[in-house]
Amino acid sequence: MRGWWQDFTDLVLPAECGGCGRPRTVLCPECRAVLSGAAPSRVRPVPEPPGLPVVHAAARYADEVRAVLLAHKERGALALAAPLGTALAGAVQAALGETPDAAVMGGGMPLLLVPVPSARAAVRARGHDPARRIALAAAGELRRTGIPARVLAVLRQRRAVADQAGLNSRQRLDNLAGALAVAPGGDRLLRGGSVVLVDDLMTTGASLSEAARALREATAAEEGTGAYGRRAEEAAAHRRNPGLVSYGEATTAVYAAAGRESTGERMAGSAEEGTGCGHAVPGMAGTGDPGDVICAAVVAAPPDSFEINRN
Repeated sequence: MRGWWQDFTDLVLPAECGGCGRPRTVLCPECRAVLSGAAPSRVRPVPEPPGLPVVHAAARYADEVRAVLLAHKERGALALAAPLGTALAGAVQAALGETPDAAVMGGGMPLLLVPVPSARAAVRARGHDPARRIALAAAGELRRTGIPARVLAVLRQRRAVADQAGLNSRQRLDNLAGALAVAPGGDRLLRGGSVVLVDDLMTTGASLSEAARALREATAAEEGTGAYGRRAEEAAAHRRNPGLVSYGEATTAVYAAAGRESTGERMAGSAEEGTGCGHAVPGMAGTGDPGDVICAAVVAAPPDSFEINRN
């Protein structure tokens, strides 16, 4: 467990650049440019897990970017949360589309960044929750640009999961199936704004897919009447039809177009593939509620997941 004096020392006396090791700087200009210098892009893993929301990433997970993320996550270089948050904020804005949702900008509705939670054991071992810390920094950066963003940490792990390292995409789906849930009362909080799932890194997409499932399930079941009730009935119909794909003991509905820690966000953006905020869930599009459209933003993703942009 890190002591508060270690955190303070990291903030005021950076030992070296988190990307290249240059002395006496948190992040040198060259590494900062690699992290945030390029326009965020739509990314998609291969194979793509069912229910994965549309994901935008700020940078390729390689070389300096990989070093920065590992320094922040595993070595407790907490001062790197600020530049990582800036990169994540850019990916969030890309997920929103070129023009943020009018409901967010003009209607007083906040942008809710929902971090994918780390396992409790990992948080204890690291002394902090990396995704939540970066999400807080991203929310601050978005507020400075006029977007009323805040973090909504409503996702919880409801069972233990194995370490994901060394698991392939199918094994990760099995490992995470049904592992996340929205905390009691969190479904009501999600009604207060537009929601974007956020994380530091996407590899196979299994974590984001499971997080999106938990958000959709919570918002679809939130009420039994009205718009939510109709969506719950439609979701139940989808669960009964043949459009279900099983992974081990987990069964996930595959929609024709599927959409998206301190706090979180839901987005009502374009349902067109490749732009705006994600894919519309059948029966939910255009309702303005948390479950209608889900998208996600991450700091980094594997280089090959950027290949979607060449088509």
